[in-house]
Amino acid sequence: MKLGILLSGRGSNFLAIADSIQQGRLPNAEIAVVISNIADAPGILAARERSLPSIIIEAGGRKRAEHDAAMVACLRAHNVDLVCLAGYMRLLSPKFLQAYPLRILNIHPSLLPAFPGLDAQQQALDYGAKVTGCTVHFVDEQLDHGVIVLQKAVPVLDGDDARTLSSRILEQEHVAYTQAIARACSGGYHITGRRYVLRESQT
Repeated sequence: MKLGILLSGRGSNFLAIADSIQQGRLPNAEIAVVISNIADAPGILAARERSLPSIIIEAGGRKRAEHDAAMVACLRAHNVDLVCLAGYMRLLSPKFLQAYPLRILNIHPSLLPAFPGLDAQQQALDYGAKVTGCTVHFVDEQLDHGVIVLQKAVPVLDGDDARTLSSRILEQEHVAYTQAIARACSGGYHITGRRYVLRESQT
């Protein structure tokens, strides 16, 4: 399965995915293209260092629909099967979602539906949560809302601040994203309502 990675920043989840492919943990996947909407994003520089196809499609001064049309055209030109958002800091337009139905994954640093949106780690601390974590989900029209593929729990320690909690969640993100992509590549699941259900042979 050919992956298209979308990023806006350092791309640590992208690097974890790339490492998993290189180390054989994702034998049925390859990165077909890495796209950034930010010209100097560290993630796009890292992709170039790894000799991966790397494209910058800046969003500044363009309408979202126009920008997303260019993104979709690029993904299709690289025969992408599954789109993985790895710190991509833009909402996707309806036409983008229609181009890849149930084929866009995102990772969020909380146990959705708790603490959607920005600063999820600080939200968890402010709420007094004792457990948080990360969620890999399919992307739909609503923010941090699509069908959940996989979650990893992370305890909130008494001495945590946003930085320490974020660091421990990120460690689990790197594991969770690889596992979720493996599930998506296997095709060994079905979706009932909002429930992602693995077939018995995949459990």
